[in-house]
Amino acid sequence: MADDLLLMHARELWVELAGAPVEFFPPGGATVVVAPGSLLCPPSWTGIVRIGDAALITAPSVQAAGMVDDAARKMTHEEVVDIARLRAVLPVLDVLGPASLSYLGRDGFLPAHEGTGVEQLPIGDGGLAALLAVAGEEEAGESGLEDISSPAFCLRRGEEVVAAAGYRSWPQSVAHLSVLVAPQHRGRRLARAVASAAVAHALDAGLLPQWRARPYPSRRVAVALGFRELGVQLSVRLGDVPVGQGR
Repeated sequence: MADDLLLMHARELWVELAGAPVEFFPPGGATVVVAPGSLLCPPSWTGIVRIGDAALITAPSVQAAGMVDDAARKMTHEEVVDIARLRAVLPVLDVLGPASLSYLGRDGFLPAHEGTGVEQLPIGDGGLAALLAVAGEEEAGESGLEDISSPAFCLRRGEEVVAAAGYRSWPQSVAHLSVLVAPQHRGRRLARAVASAAVAHALDAGLLPQWRARPYPSRRVAVALGFRELGVQLSVRLGDVPVGQGR
């Protein structure tokens, strides 16, 4: 799948998740919309997604949208996902992200799971529960492995599951990847092997694999499998809107 098709498909996904009529326009800028039910961010937060050369922003209220729109008009599509730049012009209290957004078509896939001994386990398998416990609550939550709707693709060392991957079905036929490796087994390309098996399963199902990552090692695995980094997502919780702003 060519980059322009990946870009179009990715944008269709995030437009639907925005929960309000909006589009990635104009090039080089950002569009702001009031969307209290946006899935781009937690409730009452402001969500920002850049895909390619344009960004869209969902705000929880008219007042917040006005404040953000005033700021976004002075920024490029790259600056609106720059935390330091946002803090300079908006009352940012908390931030989630930024996370890179990468996508992969079948033509660009670089498989890495053949001959690695990856096995398929059902959701809820005891070995997966043990892996989640070893990784710790924060890393397990960050991985999203507990929320997958696909089978889990795993590697064992003895009886212990040391790496697992799967995906959750998102709107627009997107497969959102989740990967987790036990801390003591990292740096051995296990993430690449299990993720490759999950990606192959998603592609065979006619889905578009999506890889969202914050830490560099995770992004490196995505690149090794052929993913193309097309955008960035972050969420911000804003303080009080100044009097008169957004009217």
